[in-house]
Amino acid sequence: MTREEKAKLISDLTEEFKTSDVIIVCNYKGLSVKKLEGLRIKAKEENVKVQVIKNTLADIALGNAEKSGLELKDTNIFVWGEDQIKVSKLVVDFAKTFDAFAVKTAFIEGEVATAAKVEALSKTPSRNELLAMLLQVWNAPITNFTIGLDALRAKKEQSA
Repeated sequence: MTREEKAKLISDLTEEFKTSDVIIVCNYKGLSVKKLEGLRIKAKEENVKVQVIKNTLADIALGNAEKSGLELKDTNIFVWGEDQIKVSKLVVDFAKTFDAFAVKTAFIEGEVATAAKVEALSKTPSRNELLAMLLQVWNAPITNFTIGLDALRAKKEQSA
């Protein structure tokens, strides 16, 4: 990789890291390319970015994006995006499927986070799940009212 290619990669990553709400660093040592391609396919469907980046280049890009503090050692794959819950769920689900894949550290909400925080965040309901819960709450009084009316109608029919 030439110096110009490295500079372009760093500037591209800096811009992407600035707009990302979550950056998760994972260990992928021991996974085949085919399995990692499965992660990339799922990530693309969710509008999440996945890339293996040299630690020195990633450290420079993170520093430029004012998101420094992550300890980068050994082999790392970076997963980032704008939706914290979506990215966390993707990574944790993939880690459950393959033992060789594990969350090392993350940068969430302006601070360095542990793997435990990423896992806890992945258990949070998504926006669509929360909307479904809200609709159930709104529909409950109407449903109960119609059940009550039907029971009253049946009772009146039996007494008549």
